[in-house]
Amino acid sequence: MRLVLDTNIYISNLISEKGNPAKIVRWWLEGEFDVLVSQPIIDEILRVTDYERIKKKYAKVRENRLEYAALIAEQALLTEPRQKLDVVVSDESDNRYVECAVAGGAQYIITGDEHLLELREYGGIRVLTPAAFVALKEAGQA
Repeated sequence: MRLVLDTNIYISNLISEKGNPAKIVRWWLEGEFDVLVSQPIIDEILRVTDYERIKKKYAKVRENRLEYAALIAEQALLTEPRQKLDVVVSDESDNRYVECAVAGGAQYIITGDEHLLELREYGGIRVLTPAAFVALKEAGQA
């Protein structure tokens, strides 16, 4: 099984080792499934973790952001989307996740982003919240 995780999943996991985003990242690092990533996604992780309001509020982000991005780049399957998509019209940058999922043959995009969640599904790729994915996985349906 292959997943694409939105930046908000990575950031939530970096901030707290509790909750569904942390559970999903832990499962990935334990080899339960593969996570796909592209350079634009890694760039967004670095950009968001560099927001002053986030670094100021979360010392863990400030202290570990570069190592964390390196871990993601190292452990995930790097894909190079060759097709530009325009399926998320309300936030063009969210298309990078769909492009990555399509290029890497993902079954799921996991996100807390309302624009991506509105998509629900694209080309057989389901777009789910962390809670929905955890429920599916724990029920043996993912």
